[in-house]
Amino acid sequence: MKLCAVSVDLDEIPNYFRIHGLGEPSPLARHAVYDRGIDRLLAMAASSGFPLTLFAIGADLERPESAAKLRQAREAGHEMGNHTLDHRYDLTHLERAEIAHQIAAGADAIERATGERPVGFRAPGYTITDQVFSVLRELEVRYDSSVFPCPPYYAAKAAALGWIRLRGRTSHSVLDTPRVLSAPTRPYRVGTPYWKMGDGVLELPIQVTRGLRLPVIGTSLTLAGPARARMLARMCIGAPLVNLELHGIDVLDANDGLDALLPFQPDVKVRRERKLESLHATFDTLRDAGYTFVTLREAAEALG
Repeated sequence: MKLCAVSVDLDEIPNYFRIHGLGEPSPLARHAVYDRGIDRLLAMAASSGFPLTLFAIGADLERPESAAKLRQAREAGHEMGNHTLDHRYDLTHLERAEIAHQIAAGADAIERATGERPVGFRAPGYTITDQVFSVLRELEVRYDSSVFPCPPYYAAKAAALGWIRLRGRTSHSVLDTPRVLSAPTRPYRVGTPYWKMGDGVLELPIQVTRGLRLPVIGTSLTLAGPARARMLARMCIGAPLVNLELHGIDVLDANDGLDALLPFQPDVKVRRERKLESLHATFDTLRDAGYTFVTLREAAEALG
């Protein structure tokens, strides 16, 4: 059994400004993920013939237009996932009661907007702890997909946060413990600590390659270009689940009002047509290798 799941974190553009310690985005950019990105994502999935798992932030759905877009995706057969109520990058630093509120209220908001209560969870910034896993278990969340055991990503994130501080800005992003880098790369039930196997919540880790554990996520694939994206995909073949995690910004570019991010995010400089070429090259490579595309919920049911 070889499964591939494509999930998308629907982080709106203000979250990227918070990462880089910037002000507020322009009105054109503020809701670009919902206003333009979701239509492009649905078209991408339809053209390749597979379902998406969309991780939504509950507070974004207070805007009727955004709620309607997510409901449209649900009606098209895509899975809804919980990305918390407010996308607090410091979720792991909060008191247990507030962690539970962020997770439960996020699920409530998604259910109100779409009629489907999410069964899966992804933490903001891939940062999670044993306490968050304990809350997930208490709330009977069926699976988590937050653990990212990727040394190159961890090093790049640490360097970026250091650079932001040197420039006198304050990032909202939080660096996870380096022990996450020893976590399994294949689906597992978490133990205590969560980077070891146990009998807890089912974890579907974010995808890395064999060996070097290079990142195989939307940012790396769209920056790589089609040929290198195929190479990264081939380096994942053999895994029982290839868990491709994208962001809504992966189908946007500077023409979507993201000019202010150009000095800070190289992927914004890549034309969206080129990004989509790289993503389709990845999907085609995995399909040619015999992978069946499913939602993360279907993957959890098959592998759990």
